[in-house]
Parts: sequence; structure tokens; C-alpha cells
Amino acid sequence: MNSLANLKNYAKTVKQDLIVLYLSYKDPRTPLYAKMLAMCVVAYAFSPIDLIPDFIPVIGYLDDLILVPLGIIVTLKMIPPDILEEKREQARHMVKSDKPKNWFAGAVFIIIWILLAVWLGKWLVG
Repeated sequence: MNSLANLKNYAKTVKQDLIVLYLSYKDPRTPLYAKMLAMCVVAYAFSPIDLIPDFIPVIGYLDDLILVPLGIIVTLKMIPPDILEEKREQARHMVKSDKPKNWFAGAVFIIIWILLAVWLGKWLVG
């Protein structure tokens, strides 16, 4: 039972860290390289398309279990500590309150993935 509690705590931490990265990306004080990586990590974490498809047994979930947390860890190290602490506090408040969903951002990510798929299809075919 302790393992299940640890797993739930881990999932909660990852979710909160993704919110921290999202908030840090929007902050003008965050360095450009950290913003770019934060945007990629958050987009990949929320994207319905994975690098390794989930239907592949065992290997399919490795990106969710390894790549996303590794990306979060690396990106958090790039953000200045004062900004990080401020965004962690904001994330705690967002998690406690019922936060509004950003459908526009979701639609932008879906459009980007569709355009990438079309470009890749054209590149492979012709």
C-alpha cells in the first residue's frame, strides 16, 4: 500500500511541476533557453501524440515515466531560484482552486501536431 501512496505523491508532484513550468514559461524574467525547453516539455506532456506509442507493451510508457520527468528536472534547474519559488507558490494556489482550462493553448498544440504530421507525410512520400 505504501508503494501506491508513493506513486500518487509522485504523480501529484509531476502535475504541479508541469504547472510551474507553464507559469515560468510565461514569466519575462525566465531566460529564453529555459522558456524554450519549458514550452517543449509542457507541450509534450500534454500532447496526445507520444514519441513512443503507448500501445507498445512496456516500452510505450517509458516516455511518460522517464522522458517527461527528466525534462521537468532539467528545465527546473535552468530557471532562477527566485522565479521558481514564486511560480511554485502560484502553482500551489492553482492546484487548490478550480483553475480555468486554456482551450486556446490546447487548440494551438493540436494544430502544430497536425501541421507536423502533414509536413512529415509530404516529406516521406515525395
